[in-house]
Amino acid sequence: MGGALTIGEVARRAGVAVETVRYYERLGLIPPPPRKASGYRLYPEDTVRRIRFIRHAKELGFSLREVAELLALRLEPTTPCAQVKRRVQEKLQDIQRRMQALQRIEKTLEELLGACREGAPITQCPILEALEDTERGGKRHG
Repeated sequence: MGGALTIGEVARRAGVAVETVRYYERLGLIPPPPRKASGYRLYPEDTVRRIRFIRHAKELGFSLREVAELLALRLEPTTPCAQVKRRVQEKLQDIQRRMQALQRIEKTLEELLGACREGAPITQCPILEALEDTERGGKRHG
């Protein structure tokens, strides 16, 4: 199946909204299509593959800036695979750091919930007290 696609066809095939296609175009993640004499802009089929690449990379935690870097590497045939591997390793380390931070937050929230005395008046709420203490630089949970 060859040929040029309307923006709606690109969006449908790539599983995104039309506005997403326009947004990626504005960011330079996909090249703008040429405008036909009729005024319609028709995208090459490769645009669908490129948007799917962007979506998948985003699902794996890459920012749009990082996706742009990966796309640039992908377009340079002399780029060694090790450069891509290094970026993926960095992303994995970033994800692991974020997971550790989320685990600390989870532990703190569980401790706060455990400290709750449901029958106590709001003025004695240990959760609110703990949050106020943290803001003042006092006792920190976790």
